[in-house]
Amino acid sequence: MQTTLKHKCTFTGVGLHSGAPVTMHVCPADVNSGILVKRTDVALGDNKIQARWDQVRQSPLCTLLVNQAGLTVSTVEHVMAALAGCGIHNATIEVDGPEIPIMDGSAVTFVRAFLDAGLLAQSHAVRAIRVLKPVRFETDAGWASLAPSDLPRMSFHIDFEDAAIGVQEKSMNLSNGSFVRELCDSRTFCRFSDVEYMRANGLALGGTFENAVVVDGDEVLSPGGLRHSDEAVRHKMLDALGDIALAGAPIIGHYTGYRAGHAMTNSLLRVLFATPDAFEIVECDAKLAATLPGAGVKSEEILQVA
Repeated sequence: MQTTLKHKCTFTGVGLHSGAPVTMHVCPADVNSGILVKRTDVALGDNKIQARWDQVRQSPLCTLLVNQAGLTVSTVEHVMAALAGCGIHNATIEVDGPEIPIMDGSAVTFVRAFLDAGLLAQSHAVRAIRVLKPVRFETDAGWASLAPSDLPRMSFHIDFEDAAIGVQEKSMNLSNGSFVRELCDSRTFCRFSDVEYMRANGLALGGTFENAVVVDGDEVLSPGGLRHSDEAVRHKMLDALGDIALAGAPIIGHYTGYRAGHAMTNSLLRVLFATPDAFEIVECDAKLAATLPGAGVKSEEILQVA
C-alpha cells in the first residue's frame, strides 16, 4: 500500500546557502499525490513544485527544484531521502523560503520526526519503476548507472585527496529499514580549504562545524569527529537516494555511483526516462512492496543511529 504521514511534522533551522531562518512543515497527502513542495512565503502566482526529476535545475552543492514560473526550492535531497527511506510515498512539504533547512547536515532529524508521527497506509497499491536494462551517464569526473536487480540496491565509490576521507566504498540492499539503520545520520562533508572559497562566493553561508563534517588533510575538525569511519560515502549514498527519489516512484534496480554527485544522478534519471525499453512501471503486490525502502520500518530502529 501507498503510505503517508499520520500527522504534520514541523522543522526549524537555517538554509545552508543563505544562513537565513527556515520553517518547514511536512504534511500528510492523498493517494497518488507524490511529493509536492509549496513555498508558503509566496502569496501570488504558482507557489508549488512537484518533487520530480524533470523539475531539477543544475546547481552547485545541492539539488534545486524549479517550477514553470521560475520559483525555486533548494537542498531538497536530504528530506527526499528521509521520505524515501521511511517508505513515505505521498506528502506535501511547506517551506517559508527558498531552501529546505539543513538541520545537522544529515537526514536523521527528519527520519525521527516521521517515525514519531507515524505512517498511515493508504488504499492504493504502490507503483514502482523496475529497471529492465542497464543505463549509464558519464563525465570526466565520474559516472552513475542503473542496472536490473530483484531488489533496490546501491553501490558507491568516492576518492578524495584528504586522508580523513580518502577512498571509500560501500554497497547495500536498500530494502526495508536499511536507510534508517545505516545511512540517515551521515552528514554532508567538505574540505576546510573549500570553506573560505565558498564563503567568499556567497555559498554555504549557513554551513557550520555543527551541520557538516569539515576535514583538513587527515584531521576531522568538526566537534565529536565522525559518526562512522566511512561517514562520507554513506552521506553520498544518502544524497543519491534523495536524488533517485525524484523519479517519482521507488526504483527496483541497482544504482552505482563512481565519484557521482547530484547533477550526475539527475542526468542518469533523464537517460533512464529517455530510454523507454530500459524500464517498466509495475504495481507492487504485497511481496514486492515488502522489499521497497522503508517497508515495515519501525520507530525503534532509529535508536540504532546517532
